[in-house]
Amino acid sequence: MHSVPTPFRGVEPPAGFGIVVGNCQAESMRIVLDAPDRPTVRVPPVHEMDAADVERLHELLPRASFLVAQPVRDDYHGLRLGTRQLAASLSPTARLITFPVVRYAGLHPFQAALHVEGIDEVPPVVAYHDVRTLARAAGLPAAHRLDHRAVREVARDSLAELQRREQSIDVAVSDLLHPASTDVMRTVNHPGNPVWMPLAERVLAALGLRGEPTDPGRPLLNAVRAPLEDWVLDAWGLADAPRAHWIVDGVEVDTDAVAEAHLEWYRTQPRFVAAATTRLHDLLAHWRG
Repeated sequence: MHSVPTPFRGVEPPAGFGIVVGNCQAESMRIVLDAPDRPTVRVPPVHEMDAADVERLHELLPRASFLVAQPVRDDYHGLRLGTRQLAASLSPTARLITFPVVRYAGLHPFQAALHVEGIDEVPPVVAYHDVRTLARAAGLPAAHRLDHRAVREVARDSLAELQRREQSIDVAVSDLLHPASTDVMRTVNHPGNPVWMPLAERVLAALGLRGEPTDPGRPLLNAVRAPLEDWVLDAWGLADAPRAHWIVDGVEVDTDAVAEAHLEWYRTQPRFVAAATTRLHDLLAHWRG
């Protein structure tokens, strides 16, 4: 059972409240942690916060009973949003638990979500990059699909990066990302409920709090769902039906239309294409054969 989440502004939070801070994934963690005996404050994602938001956050932190945070570097966006900076505002009795930013490419080995410094614009339709389309824009060769071995290698590489980051994080998630169903990841960076529920169990245990995670009663991070390609499903032995289109806010979006829109955007953003192909060198290597 959920309590009513306390708004970030305008209402004083109840006693014993907690705060979850991070990117767009943090709200999903807050939802499954929230309960009448462990109320939470709904906080904007860090990339949307301004100076006034950060001031409000630091006003709340000394009264919070716990902070659950995805790691954020000091002075993120020029603001006091670093995990260490937030921790400094907690009371001595409050608990701080970190959990990772979840990225896993096992179900979407063709997909990347990345930001290039100095380019705030994102591609139209969906803010995800298909490396085959990116390679086409850069004049690089790329296969249309991967064999089973390469699918698993891409998955292994993404897990290895996640496990590297988990070495300095309190609660791990990498062992929960076996693609036993397509609901594990809706996109390369949007985990589904089969990840959030057991991950929240671990966070609650690390916080020393009793009770179970709160079932949200709906799919989390479900606004955007990437295509499910048959060769990926075959690689993992999944019986789900392939889906050749995106689903965005409940509407089917044709993949060819996305590719054409992105190619046009890439033509206007040569610096992004150059930086992205460098950043994604290892992933693109799988697609060159």
